[in-house]
Amino acid sequence: MISMANLVKVELEEGSVLKISGERKREKAEKSDTWRLFERTTGSFLRRFNLPENTKADDVKAAMENGVLTVTVPKEEVKKPEVKSIKISG
Repeated sequence: MISMANLVKVELEEGSVLKISGERKREKAEKSDTWRLFERTTGSFLRRFNLPENTKADDVKAAMENGVLTVTVPKEEVKKPEVKSIKISG
């Protein structure tokens, strides 16, 4: 028998730091007529990412599918400065 529990949290701290943390717990039990085996594995992780200034903090989204975490961080559009050509006389 194998039992697994995975917990993943995605948080936004102070509007500019993306924090991804998680914990994994796994138990494995096997037995036969002459022996028993119990194996436990645990582990945790924590990562922080500084987001750019033009991030839309209210629109950050996260999705988990087939064990893959996808975090979408949209940015505000930055207007490019208007360039005006100037004739050179001479």
